[in-house]
Amino acid sequence: MPRKNFHLAAVVLILVLLSQTSLAASYKYKRIGEKSDAQTKPVAGIAMMGGGTDLDEAFRWLCDKADGGDFLILRARGSNDYNSYVKKLCKTNSVATLVIHDRNAAQNPAVAYIIRHAEAVFIAGGDQALYLNFWTGTPVQDAINANIAEGKPIGGTSAGLAVLGQFAYGALQDAPKDPDLASKDVLTDPYFKRVTVVRDFLKTPHLENTLTDSHFAKRDRMGRTLVFLARIIHDGWSKQPREIAIDEKSAVLVEGDGKAVVVGTGRGAYFLQPTQAPEVCQEKVPLTFKNVSAYKAPTGARFDLPSWTGTGGVAFSLSVEQGTVRSTQAEGSPY
Repeated sequence: MPRKNFHLAAVVLILVLLSQTSLAASYKYKRIGEKSDAQTKPVAGIAMMGGGTDLDEAFRWLCDKADGGDFLILRARGSNDYNSYVKKLCKTNSVATLVIHDRNAAQNPAVAYIIRHAEAVFIAGGDQALYLNFWTGTPVQDAINANIAEGKPIGGTSAGLAVLGQFAYGALQDAPKDPDLASKDVLTDPYFKRVTVVRDFLKTPHLENTLTDSHFAKRDRMGRTLVFLARIIHDGWSKQPREIAIDEKSAVLVEGDGKAVVVGTGRGAYFLQPTQAPEVCQEKVPLTFKNVSAYKAPTGARFDLPSWTGTGGVAFSLSVEQGTVRSTQAEGSPY
């Protein structure tokens, strides 16, 4: 077949794949804006959002990194409500939502094609267990990581934030009607069955060896996150993991060089790093885990991820003694 005809046939095949949403009911794709893809020069960056009310500033920042290209929202459940919201905020070639409902959809080559041709990807909130169960080991995971490796920006909120780091609380044993995994549930038993920490879903620069969490102060997640860090050490995954924990209505915007700024109206972000292994981390025994360094970064504070140092915030130390969290801050507040 002549080169020109072969190229035409390939384009037609791709268009057929993209148009057959009715034949692939397990995924949904809704796009507004230009029908043809743009070719822009995106710039690397990570928009980590803590959940709750969406932050216009964070989305505009992510759009700017996409250089006016095609903005894609990824979901496992839900609607395309983000399309009109992002389109009003940003100057983009298009905004689209791709809902990947199961592993069968994640194997569809059209789905990977859509992801690879986006200049920015944003992973919405929801249930991170669905992302991990549906997308791990599929072309979806490969496509997201390929975009990141090419220097395209990525963002996420709530469950979408949870999967951005090398380490993640997977929520894999959570039943649909289970309440939020609470600190009190796990401080007394670090091996409580719902403590499912996973690793290596995404390979995001500057988030290696890092756990990411959301809704942090609002849902009192400090105790459980200290359990996650203790488990990562005790299970032999890392001797000194790190964590970026972000409150609702707050976001951490990370430039390509790892320099970050905290924005939003929430309580900001917390940057945690253990200095030693847990003393006691056993099944059905309260956790003892001392001298975890913490940095509280309010709106406007800056943090350098490569050097793990910040300005505009407050440094303090946390310890867990027989399941009770203690802080060096005034009145012992962990936040």
